[in-house]
Order: sequence, then C-alpha cells, then structure tokens
Amino acid sequence: MLHTVTEWLWWERLWLPVNVSWTDLEDRDGRIYAKASQLYAVLPCALCLLFVRFLFERLVAAPLADVCGVKDRPRRAIEQNAILENYFCTQSNVPSQADVRALCKKTNWSERRVQLWFRRKRNLRRPGLRKRFCEASWRCVFYFSAFVGGIVALHDKPWFYNLKEVWSGFPKQSLLQSQYWYYLLEMGFYFSLLLSLTFDVKRKDFKEQVIHHIATVTLLAFSWISNYIRIGTIVMALHDSADILLEGAKVLNYAKWHKTANAMFVVFTFLFMLTRLGFFPFWVIHCTWVYPLDHYPAFFGYYFFNVMLLVLQMLHLYWAVLISKMLYKCLFSKLDGDDRSDEEEEDSEEDRNHKRNHMNGSKVRANGH
Repeated sequence: MLHTVTEWLWWERLWLPVNVSWTDLEDRDGRIYAKASQLYAVLPCALCLLFVRFLFERLVAAPLADVCGVKDRPRRAIEQNAILENYFCTQSNVPSQADVRALCKKTNWSERRVQLWFRRKRNLRRPGLRKRFCEASWRCVFYFSAFVGGIVALHDKPWFYNLKEVWSGFPKQSLLQSQYWYYLLEMGFYFSLLLSLTFDVKRKDFKEQVIHHIATVTLLAFSWISNYIRIGTIVMALHDSADILLEGAKVLNYAKWHKTANAMFVVFTFLFMLTRLGFFPFWVIHCTWVYPLDHYPAFFGYYFFNVMLLVLQMLHLYWAVLISKMLYKCLFSKLDGDDRSDEEEEDSEEDRNHKRNHMNGSKVRANGH
C-alpha cells in the first residue's frame, strides 16, 4: 500500500508537463537540477534561524531597545482569587455578562471589580512593548538581508527583466547555487515562523498568518520540486521589498519616532499596493497563467501552482483593507502600533472614577461615624 501511495504521490503527470519524466531531470552534462530530497535541509535551517533570532533579539535588539528608550508599560498586579483564576484558565478570558454576574455571586465581588480583574489578567498575558520591538527588528533585518540577497541573485538574469524568459527551456532549467541558498533561507524563515507562532506576539489576523505561512511553504516546496524556481525567486523578492518598510515602521513607532514611522508607513503602503495589488496579479500571475501554455499543455502542477498564488492574492486583498485603515489613522488621527496587534486594555476612566469615588465615600462614612 505504501508503495502504491508513493507511486501516486510522485506520479509525473502531477508534477511535470506531458512528455517530461523524472529521468529528464537527472544531473548530467554539467546540468544540476533541484531534487525533493534537498528539502530535508529546510528543518535544520529553520531551527538555525530560530537560534540566530534568539541571539539577535538578546544581543542586538534588546540593547537597541535600551538605547531607543523602549520600555514595557507598568502593569498593575491583580488580586488573588481562585474562582476567577480557574474560570480564566479553563473556560474563557473574556466572560459574558451572564458569567460575570454568576462569578459575582460566587466571589461576592461587584461586576466592575470582576471585569477589572479579567482586564488586568488579560494584560498580564499580553507581550510587552520590548518583545514587539525585538520581533519587528528581527523580521526587518531578515527581510532586508533576504531582499538584498535576492536582488544580487537576480540582477544579472534575463528572466528578471523579461518574464517570458522564465519559461525558456522549462522544466529542464539548471539549478544555480544562488537559487539554492535563496530558496533554503526563505523556506527556513517561513517554516521558523510557523514553529514560533505559539510564542510570538499574537495578532488579530493570526489565522490569516497561519494560512499565509502554510501557503508560502507549500508554494515554495512545490515550485522547487517542479522546477518553478525562476518565478519563485521573483515572487520572494517582490514580497520582501515591502515587508522591510512595514517592520521598519513598527520599530520606529515602538521607539516613539512617530513622524518618521508614519512617513515610512506611507511609503510602505504605496509599495505594498504597487507590488501586491499591481505587479503580483498583473505581471507574476499573468506570467504563470498565460506564458506556460505557449510551451506545454496545462497539467495538474500548472493549476495547483496558480491556485496557491491566488490564495496569496486573496490574503493580499485582506491585508490591503487593514493597511488602508491604518493609513487613514496615520494621516487623520493617530497610529499607535500595529492595528493587527492584540493591544493592552486600559483601565477605563469610568472605573478609575468609580474607584476614586468609592474611596472618598469610604472616608466620608468613616469620618461621619
């Protein structure tokens, strides 16, 4: 049965065009082709990048945060209450109004006191500003390094300037050393993001981030095996170009360089819309959807690759809406951090007034007595 599954998995018609077999992609005559077995190096690469990130955040980003004056906001301690603690850990960290009333009866606390306890408990679970600063710094440095590496690998290639050259001789296109390392680092990075999702800053688009990382790793792995490497390198460089500015704007914003951060965010928005909503659908997807049919009939891999690109494009549209909202705040009000972030909740003025009045009332009653 395992043999049958393997045969189906590596059926040539799934991965390669008609009249092309795996034997055609064996190394010979000085030509080297990408092999599926080389993807085993992605996991060690991802683990190495996690270790490098660990060192970077502690040895570079943390001291930089000190220099920039990035500090975590002080958080108020919460009262010990076993009933509320058990509810928070086992049921929900945001109780409904009915549950709040039930908890009030069990604890003999007022509704305001219970709600304030949950609000402060949620804040204690949220990552601080320094963690956000360190994460954004790491991603900014990686995207910048990857983009520079991608341009170095692509600048002298004819398919970088003429997308029709992407399919010249496909799929019998020899693997270049620069392409190997570029792919390995990019796949390792996105795989490391999947591994670190549980302890990274959780954002409102958490599910979309998971879909994006899975789609990216799947797309890169498939393009590697099917030798869609030329177009794959262009897609990676296109995405990295805008991400540098986004993470850079976050770093500056956390460091309270708000005007510079806002200016960088405006440039990022323009570049995002240009690359993700302009170049990507009308150049890249057009290149993968139209030009291949001039060289070979459509096959499963052709449809699969394009569907995965369309999944990325749907995510681009979703993020374009979020970015537009953030740009509006940036230009017409105030942009505080990343709109996708799960920000800390403030103790409301009403709660503070209630507490102050309660204390004053207690003094009056005490004095009157």
